[in-house]
Amino acid sequence: MKNTDSRYKKILLCLFIMASAGIVSGQKKINSRTDWFIHDRFGMFIHFGLYSGAEGVWKGEKLRNDNNYAEWIQYRNRIDRDEYITLIDNFDWNKIDPEKWVIMAKKAGMKYVTLTAKHHDGFALWNSKSNSYNIAKYTNPERDLVKELADACKKHGLKLGLYYSHWVDWEHRYGWDHSRELTGISPENYDIYWQEKVIPQMRELLTNYGPISMIWFDMWIHHSETVVTKDQLVQLKSLIRELQPDCLINSRLGLSVEEDPDVDFQELGDNEFGVTKKDFPWQSPATVAHSWGYNKLDFQYKSTTQLLQSLIKNVSLNGNMLLNIGPGPAGSVQPEIENRLAEMGEWLKSNGESIYGAGAYDLPVNYNDWGVMTCRKNQDKTLIYLHLFSNPVSGILNVSGIDSAPAIVYLAGDKDKTPISFKHDKALITLQLPESINNKIIPVVAMEFREYPSHIDDLVAKNMEGGYSLKPENTASESGTYTFIAKQKGGTVPDYISLKDPVKLTWTIYIDAPGPKKLDISYSYQGGSEKNSVEIKTVAGSLHHRIKNTGKTVEEPRSNWIIDNFSSSHLGELNFSQTGFYDIEMFVNPADGEEVKFQWLWIK
Repeated sequence: MKNTDSRYKKILLCLFIMASAGIVSGQKKINSRTDWFIHDRFGMFIHFGLYSGAEGVWKGEKLRNDNNYAEWIQYRNRIDRDEYITLIDNFDWNKIDPEKWVIMAKKAGMKYVTLTAKHHDGFALWNSKSNSYNIAKYTNPERDLVKELADACKKHGLKLGLYYSHWVDWEHRYGWDHSRELTGISPENYDIYWQEKVIPQMRELLTNYGPISMIWFDMWIHHSETVVTKDQLVQLKSLIRELQPDCLINSRLGLSVEEDPDVDFQELGDNEFGVTKKDFPWQSPATVAHSWGYNKLDFQYKSTTQLLQSLIKNVSLNGNMLLNIGPGPAGSVQPEIENRLAEMGEWLKSNGESIYGAGAYDLPVNYNDWGVMTCRKNQDKTLIYLHLFSNPVSGILNVSGIDSAPAIVYLAGDKDKTPISFKHDKALITLQLPESINNKIIPVVAMEFREYPSHIDDLVAKNMEGGYSLKPENTASESGTYTFIAKQKGGTVPDYISLKDPVKLTWTIYIDAPGPKKLDISYSYQGGSEKNSVEIKTVAGSLHHRIKNTGKTVEEPRSNWIIDNFSSSHLGELNFSQTGFYDIEMFVNPADGEEVKFQWLWIK
């Protein structure tokens, strides 16, 4: 059992250090420009352009790429520029109203909107004086969708962002087209495109449409791998800082946040979501289906729950989500997408306090098995929000790892703050959930603390089953040599560690309910020796197990899918006679360098 006195001395020391330094809930900001971005967390992406008129099909042929990215149809289907522009005739301009998109975003709980002012096809959605390939020249009466969207955002109180494809441009004679990987292009000619189109058009966008909160660039690789030079990127960034000092710039400019601290936030890859906490601002661009531009053949819709989980997980790691719509040629959005956005907005009406102005708490990612936490400061108190991706059948929720007791617990959105009964026992908060959560999409429980709550490092959480899953990734310490092997064959071979020499792994658990506990282990061993062993030691006693050959298994019938079998074995029972912290030590002793593949230890 751990020495609880020494543990609490460490916690008090940690609290003293944090109090001395000044706790800032959330994340470290790169600069003050990102304050609104860190607070707002959720925005709308709008992919709309000439490609929307093709709807993912050209002359009866679908897009020549299974990724369904309809905005790439000109490039993928090798459409001549003079033919491509005829798509303008497919639009019903009397029905296209950007204010409807803004209203949809507002109802969805989104706080900012980003429109593809110029995508890779080089066609501008504003009345560009520096390049005639724009919407005003091909519509009658003339349209300027950037202005219309800017006016609508101002009217409805949303921030305006603009997407601009600076690297790739299929229209300009010297713009980058990936076909130039065959022919090449001289730096001098590319700079003609840069000075003739990019800089003048960006000057127009930054000058003529009021405050621009974000410029969303789309160079998804580092500038060193492209024709664009760092000097050109710095020139572009300097223009933004000159004309719109408060405008945010994303890392897809081609400069990383580590390389240039003046880049405001990191943009992840398409539909790439966070897996680790970041101290700097970051964002995931995401789709409801798969394509960004409208594709009438794309039906890969994510559920509302799936979309909400992606947003929540990002916020729990200090990230944002920019969720895309791709209006069709009449300006409308697929009802499946519109319905999901409306449902997200309804959820945010009750639970938005757990998203807006919230960020990560100090516990590890995916620490508790029922869902994730977000954290925010509210005047003189701190709130931790429990987002329940799974509801325990028993109605008992175990929240491990928080050392402090909350002042009150209630459902987020409950104006009366009807108390939820709970018990705090050193490292564990046990909640008795109300039955009303069972008919909610992702229920959220709010825990109010008078001060910022301390946490306990290197503690295995008690899960929804009331047990402890001890794995290589949640050890408190280890000694010896082993190799981590990620899951294979579609996950039928699980994550494991490969051992050929003696290894000691140590976990820490908190026992709140004393008594006998059963221990099980999962491993794979393909040898024939009887000398391999596992030994478990704790102050509650010890157990010894001889490692046995687990054999092979056919994972998929009639497919020649034969894999090493990972088998669960019962180790025995230990009596944990009192509440407290316990160190669980496991010694794995392979004989003669034979390989043992360890997966998990289970205590309940």
